[in-house]
Amino acid sequence: MESFTATHGFPPGQNAVSLATDESHRATGALVDLTPIPSDLTTLYWVISEASLPDVDNGYFIHSPVTVAGHFREYGPPAIDDEPIALVFASDGGGHLFAIGDSGRIWRSTAASWFDDFEVAAASLQEFLEHLSRRTGEQF
Repeated sequence: MESFTATHGFPPGQNAVSLATDESHRATGALVDLTPIPSDLTTLYWVISEASLPDVDNGYFIHSPVTVAGHFREYGPPAIDDEPIALVFASDGGGHLFAIGDSGRIWRSTAASWFDDFEVAAASLQEFLEHLSRRTGEQF
């Protein structure tokens, strides 16, 4: 962290990963009741409730299950070819969205919009999280 400001030209933000709580477990259960979600995402939400990583690249944000459910109710699933149901669970600092599909693949919106095209960003949630982990190590 000592070299962050010199390297990036601004002070580090508040990167945080919030561990799951009884409340977030209930929210995860409610999300599962709302729509089928891949088991990898359910497993993630049983460990963490959300993550805010504003200093990794242009920022990465894993949304809480409450936020994901609210967005699903408001916008529905994004239309992604070959994915009957996809669920937006994260975003980056540029407004791009990340969705996980029935296949387990992670999709990234091509523009900062819920309704634009999505392209494959990772083969699995594990691969997506490993990418974030590597980027975090490179940044700090």
